[in-house]
Amino acid sequence: MGSFSIWHWLIVLLIVVMVFGTKKLKNMGSDLGGAVKGFKDGMKDGSSQAAEDKPVPPAGQVTNAQAADKTTIDVEARQKS
Repeated sequence: MGSFSIWHWLIVLLIVVMVFGTKKLKNMGSDLGGAVKGFKDGMKDGSSQAAEDKPVPPAGQVTNAQAADKTTIDVEARQKS
């Protein structure tokens, strides 16, 4: 009962062919192959682009010289006073 015999698989295959038809099964196979090929090409393009891109340096902390804009108002300091 645990495994299917060859006759079980032949009956399942016959039912699938009767439901979908051979032409539709052939089209589904070619569509699946095209999708796999497109996926492989996309993965290949993605890996080559990642190697060409320069790594982005991590964001540094803002120093006082950069943040010392004369028009900037410290909201917390204004609320405390």
